[in-house]
Amino acid sequence: MQYWLFKTEPDAFSIDDLANMPNQTEHWDGIRNYQARNFMRDQIKQGDQVFIYHSSCKDVGIVGLAEVVKEGYPDHTQFNPEAKYYDLKSSPDNPRWYMVDIKFKQKFATLLPLKTIKEMADINEIGLVKKGGRLSVMPVIKTEFDLLLSCCQTTN
Repeated sequence: MQYWLFKTEPDAFSIDDLANMPNQTEHWDGIRNYQARNFMRDQIKQGDQVFIYHSSCKDVGIVGLAEVVKEGYPDHTQFNPEAKYYDLKSSPDNPRWYMVDIKFKQKFATLLPLKTIKEMADINEIGLVKKGGRLSVMPVIKTEFDLLLSCCQTTN
C-alpha cells in the first residue's frame, strides 16, 4: 500500500462533494501536470490511502481521507472539446492524461492546516513543505502519513 495527498479547490470539488457522490466514489480528473499524471498512470494502486487537501481557499489543509478504488485509466475529459480539460493533442489511441477513482472514507472534524504541517519537526519529505514540490497529486511516505493521520484523528 502507498499513501498520497490529492489537492483540490473546495469551490470546484470538496471533501463534502465526495461524501455526497453516489456510492461516495468519484473519478479524480483534470490533472494536467506530467509528474502528477505519471503517479496516477503508473504508481497509484487500488487500496492506496489518500489525504484530501483543500487548497486555494481561506483555510488550506488536510480535510479528510479517501481510498483508491480504481487504478489509472485515460481521463475522458481530454477528448471532449466542450470540456474544461480538453487536450487537442490527445487521442483515445494515445492518451496523455489519466485519472483514478477514489472513495470517501472520512472527513476530519477539523482541518489540519498547512501552517501546522510546516511546523511539525518530523514532517520534511512531503511536497507541501518543500519548495517546488507542491503538485496536485503527491506521494506521502508511510511515517509521515501515519503522523499526519494521528494528528487529524486526535482533533476529532
